[in-house]
Amino acid sequence: MTEPLTLDATDLRILDQLQRDASLTNQALAAAVHTSPATCLRRVKRLMDTGVIERQVALLSPAKLGAGLTAIVELTLDRQGAEHLAAFEAKAVADEAVRQCYRVSPGPDFLLILQLADMAGYHALVQRLFTQDANVRNVKAFFSVSRAKFEPSLALPTISGSPAP
Repeated sequence: MTEPLTLDATDLRILDQLQRDASLTNQALAAAVHTSPATCLRRVKRLMDTGVIERQVALLSPAKLGAGLTAIVELTLDRQGAEHLAAFEAKAVADEAVRQCYRVSPGPDFLLILQLADMAGYHALVQRLFTQDANVRNVKAFFSVSRAKFEPSLALPTISGSPAP
């Protein structure tokens, strides 16, 4: 069993800053977290090497790129053996419109977050993923009419005796 990585206040400040803006230069990041650039670079490398930082990405505007329809889909399979769950999951994660895929319990087997251009795009996805698969028993889709909050960052713990990140 892997021992959890111990994060100190400096690590947490670095993570907080990177969640806000991963495009900061090392010098700007070091200044923001009150450490030297060499220390900051070493710590970021360790956080990446240990998998705490999985990857750094740019957040794009779906609406400005023609993918303004967000659908949240609950899906239940008819046969729920491990091989059937794995087969559907592989098919779902391979589809470009599926932005997030979760196996959930209790209730439906999967929760999918889809990003599509429009209802015609959703209909095409239904044909690809749900209609052609004889094992799909139930699909319940919800369509976003507005997004009140989208915060892909994690809430980080605070270290007693140090300022919150």
